[in-house]
Amino acid sequence: MSGQLLSAEDVPTDRWLSSVQHARDLGFDYFDWLGCTDDIGRTDTFRVTVVLRDLADGGLRTRMLSTAVPRDEPVLDSIRTVFVGAGWHEREAAELFGLRFTGGDGRRLLLSPTFEGAPLRKEQVLGSRAAVGWPGAKEPGESAASPSRRRMVPPGVPDRDVWGERDSAQPPAEPAEVAASTGGGRVRRRSR
Repeated sequence: MSGQLLSAEDVPTDRWLSSVQHARDLGFDYFDWLGCTDDIGRTDTFRVTVVLRDLADGGLRTRMLSTAVPRDEPVLDSIRTVFVGAGWHEREAAELFGLRFTGGDGRRLLLSPTFEGAPLRKEQVLGSRAAVGWPGAKEPGESAASPSRRRMVPPGVPDRDVWGERDSAQPPAEPAEVAASTGGGRVRRRSR
């Protein structure tokens, strides 16, 4: 498999479970990994991908299945009835991205039961990064002590006009607007 680039087969969300079962029946009977990404800014979906392997061939044959889960209704059938090990991965994606897996295990895995939100959604504001000073260093060895370096905003902190000091007469920022403003690397403005 070294040097081999794999692309994921895109399947509709309503065929997710049956597609995974079909891949298992074709010999891809080893569950390797399931993950999720937030595609906000490109599409209004979450991308869920599963990697399956055929161990009869030394694990060289790999099948990747992927599906786009709508952001407004993030529900997907659980595949833990097909691969028990997928349960942990689904719980992680559910907690961190706010997905719901029908037939999955709904217990918390990583976060406190009192935590609200989904920390890996791109519109989720990383408040701790906004509260703690960011050194603005770009290279190893550079620090805040460098007089020529301006303080930079860390990745994950939205622009103040979008979050934090937004005019109260304006409506709340849309998730896509918050996500677009969190790139980091901007020069930090002085507090007003």
